[in-house]
Amino acid sequence: MATKQNLHQGLLLRHAGVPLTEAAVALILLHGRGGSAQDMLDLGHELDAPGVVLLAPQAANATWYPNRFVAPVASNEPWLTSALAVVEEVVQRVVQAGIPLHKTILLGFSQGGCLALEYVARTTQRYGAVVGLSAALIENGDQPRTYTGTLESVPVFLGCSDVDAHIPIARVDRSATIFAGLGATVDKRIYPGMGHTVNRDELQAIQDLLTQIAGAPQRNHL
Repeated sequence: MATKQNLHQGLLLRHAGVPLTEAAVALILLHGRGGSAQDMLDLGHELDAPGVVLLAPQAANATWYPNRFVAPVASNEPWLTSALAVVEEVVQRVVQAGIPLHKTILLGFSQGGCLALEYVARTTQRYGAVVGLSAALIENGDQPRTYTGTLESVPVFLGCSDVDAHIPIARVDRSATIFAGLGATVDKRIYPGMGHTVNRDELQAIQDLLTQIAGAPQRNHL
């Protein structure tokens, strides 16, 4: 049973695509508030992904943290720490299966996108890519945090509407600046008048990243 400090641990982890032990690339998918792991697998099925394992963890009560991502971080604890630990557990499961980090993509929508971006900015390792759909860094709400380390040209895709009621465009812009400062290669796309959703251009951008990473040569280090 999950404790207060481990709210999301031990919950469902859905798989799709090829088996983890046979995959060359891992796509970790994080759902939004009120969403589900299955929702993200459905999104993943929109992609042409041979040789890719899709891994989608489920948040407790379909929510990674209770308040908005712009709230002071203390108000989202201990849920946020637990959510970040879930992402770490999935990443470590991928690594233990023999898939290197540079062949691993973290992708999230809305609250899950914020979680994916925050995890990568805090851990700063050479991931294959990170994708935040209608998302931005969580930071520290009213007191933005300082991130350290380098992302060594990790591709970071940020896609969002200019009128998203949940994600202020200024926070997307700030996230792009922070990731660029960490050495990431940032692709920020703002879509005029779009709702809080995912569009075909974003799916194509994800497909392009997936194809690029799947075709990249293996390396001997993670």
